[in-house]
Order: sequence, then C-alpha cells, then structure tokens
Amino acid sequence: MNKSPESQVVDAGLDETTKNLTVDEIQKVVNHVFNKECAARLKIYVDTCVHCGLCGEACQTYLSRDRDPEFTPVAKVKNTIWELIKRKGKVDGEFVRNMARIAFTECAVCRRCSMYCPFGIDIAYLLMTARRICSLLGVVPRYLQDTTNSHSATMNQMWVQQDEWIDTLQWQEEEAQFEIPSARIPLEKEGADIMYSVIAPEPKILAQLLGNMSQIMTVAGLDWTMPATDGWDNSNMAMYSGDFEVMGRVERLHWETAARLKVKKIVMGECGHAFRGAVYDGPRWLGWQYPPIPMEHAIEFYYDLLKSGRIKIREKYKEHVTVQDPCNTVRGRGLGEKLRYVINALCENFTDVNPRFEHNYCCMAGGGTINCGPPWKRSRMVSNRVKAEQFADTGANIIITPCHNCHSGIEDIVGFYSLGMHVKFLSEIMVEVMEIPEALKA
Repeated sequence: MNKSPESQVVDAGLDETTKNLTVDEIQKVVNHVFNKECAARLKIYVDTCVHCGLCGEACQTYLSRDRDPEFTPVAKVKNTIWELIKRKGKVDGEFVRNMARIAFTECAVCRRCSMYCPFGIDIAYLLMTARRICSLLGVVPRYLQDTTNSHSATMNQMWVQQDEWIDTLQWQEEEAQFEIPSARIPLEKEGADIMYSVIAPEPKILAQLLGNMSQIMTVAGLDWTMPATDGWDNSNMAMYSGDFEVMGRVERLHWETAARLKVKKIVMGECGHAFRGAVYDGPRWLGWQYPPIPMEHAIEFYYDLLKSGRIKIREKYKEHVTVQDPCNTVRGRGLGEKLRYVINALCENFTDVNPRFEHNYCCMAGGGTINCGPPWKRSRMVSNRVKAEQFADTGANIIITPCHNCHSGIEDIVGFYSLGMHVKFLSEIMVEVMEIPEALKA
C-alpha cells in the first residue's frame, strides 16, 4: 500500500472533476493548448531536452525526498507533457488527475531547475502548460480554484468587498497615527508620485503592514496614494491555477487603475508572485511588450530609501536574523544584493543562508502550492526538509522574507520541523528601528 502523504489526499477539485471527463474532451483541450497557445516554444523545449536529469539536484522536492527519481523535474515533465505528446492527447481522467497532482502540488514553478539545465530549458513553463490544460478541463485543487473564483468575482484573492477595503485602510491610518499623528493613507490622489500596490492577505489577515507603510511613507516624505476601487489587489493566483483569462482581467484592471490615477510609478509590496504577475506573466498574456507604468518591488523601494537617507536608522535590530530569497524577485529579478543591503542596514546580527541569491532553495509555498490548501500541507512539508535544514544551519532565530507566500510557507516549515524560529517582513523591522523626526512624533 502506498503510504506517501500525497497518496492519502482527498481533494474534490481533482477527484470529482475527473470522473466524467472523456478522452475526446481531454484530447480537444490538449490540442488547443499545444497548437494554439504554445506552438514553437513547447516544441523547442521538448526537442532540446536530452533527458540527462541534471535538473534533479536543483529541486528541493527531489532532494527532500531522498532523491527519489520520480520527483526530479524531468520526471515531472515526462509523466505529464511528454506523455500527452506521445499519446497525442488521448488520455483518461485518471491521467489528468495524476498530472494535476504533479503540476500543482509537487512543483512550485520556481525555475531553479532551469539554472541547472545545460540548455536552460524553462521546465517551469512546461509544468505551467500542464496546469493550463488542467484548468481548461476544470481540474484544479479546490482551495486554489477558490482563490481564482474570488479574483473573478471580486477582483481580489480573499473575497474582500470594496467597503471592507476602505474601512481597513482608514483603520490602519488611525493605527499609524498613534505613532505619527500626521501619517495618512491617501486615497484616490490623482497625479501622486507613487501608487502603493498590495495583495489581498494584507487587508484580510495582516492589516498592520498597511499601517507600517503609512509610517514609512510619512517619515520618507513621499507623495503617494492607494486606490479606493477594485484594482488594488495584485496577488493574482489565477496565474498559477492556469486560468489565464482571469489573470489577464486582474492585471489589466490593476494597470488601468494606476493609469486612471495618473501616478508616476507603482511600488509593489512585499510579495514575489504578485510582482511576477504584474511585470512578466500578466503583460505577456495581454500582448504587451512592457507594463505601461514603471513598477518596483518593495526590496528596491526600501533600498532606495535607505541608500538616499530618506529613512535613517535609530538603532539596529538586535535579534539574530537570516533570510529567504523570494524566487520571483531574486532569481527572477536579481534583487539579492539589494535585499542584503537592506537587511544589513536594519539588523546588526545577520547570518546568510547557503546556498543563497538565485541558488537559494524555493520555500515550496509560492507558485500556488500553498494555495492548494490543508489537504496538501503534509506533502508540501515533506518536500521542504532541505529548506528546514538550511534555516537550522544558520543558528538564527528570525527569518526575514519580503514575500507573503514565503512568509506563510516558512511559518509552516518552522512549525512542522520544530525550528523555534519566527518569520518577519522587512517593513515590520523597519518601523521598529527607523528614526522618526521630532516634528513627526506623537
């Protein structure tokens, strides 16, 4: 009997939806994706791969599961896309269920494996293609599909209504004013230098981060705003569920909101996948060569504030800290050095991880894997053993990561492996250690 954690999972998003799929229906969807959406890119990757398996050493899932060859990236592609090509899309519902399990829960599409491929094949793209096929067939883990439904209905990930959004901003403005009476969260300010963009977990479960940003913006003396309308959320889990149509709607509204407010740039809060959706995947699906307005991630934003002296440090943070490099901003954007500049500016006792920068292991929470929900948590944790060992080796008691998915995923790792560590965002430390000018103090 198979006692692996993933074999015990019951997920109606996979189990029930595959029962009535026909071979003809599946083949039609596969042919559409292969011929109308992928074409040359898919063929080049598939024809180039020599099945060498060098990508295996890059994958935290493979390493954490005692190098079981079934968990190598190449095996994941072999058991999904290659089989679909070989069989010309003539597969049954059970095959699709297995493909969905592999593509959604055993790969975080972090692209670390592509760095180890001698030909630079984007293996994450191939697994995202498998997800796309599953999505068009209606076979998506239920919890992940719920976030896509939320995007479709409310244009944000967490079913936050517009009045709730505005109330939360006003509440956090009041909270910030306990520290800095002049702190504001300006709404709908046309022509501001900055539109600050966040993801839905902030107003839903981490509202204090909005208050933190109000303090930081006030101390830095910046001209900023946030929208009061839909278009404020950029988390876009539809990108990872394979529903690119909803992904495109979310991204278009986000950019149209910034254009309506006539801002000069967007600052994206501490989230990696939201940055990826806004700057890369979303615009490409919409047929844009580049986003219409410049966007920078919070790492870049904090770096500039500290480097320019707009934010000065009163006294450095004393706790022993280490770091997680978010895949989509460090491997995808190259912000590893700037992230460490910010941490060293804020903290006096920093121990780096090994490996680091773009070679750092994925936390296995991004890419939609954590959004697959509680049924898949144990499977995800088993795939994170090397990540837990990496953190334990630093001897730190605080893990800093400027990414919501990393933050939540690492909290799971800390609990599952009893690491006795805590996880923090950069803004949490910054408001604790930054110097507040006397004229601004309460």
